[in-house]
Amino acid sequence: MSDLKTQFDEAVNYIQSAEGDFQPSNEMKLAFYALYKQATAGDVSGKRPGMMDFVGRAKYDAWAELKGTSSDEAMQKYIDKLNSVK
Repeated sequence: MSDLKTQFDEAVNYIQSAEGDFQPSNEMKLAFYALYKQATAGDVSGKRPGMMDFVGRAKYDAWAELKGTSSDEAMQKYIDKLNSVK
């Protein structure tokens, strides 16, 4: 496994298991979600959720903004974002 992938996995685990000391805002959670999806699944696909699905629509839009970003670049941005708020 590459060093980048290892660092990415560690960053994901940190965020998922963070107890009381790390309380990200909704905007930050959305940014981490979008970077994670871009890194693991590539460009967004499927139809944009309807107007009444506020959360789904916000997630879709955040992910869609990263269209064209490579998996490695998304992983690095995820790691850098976490390091900047630690």
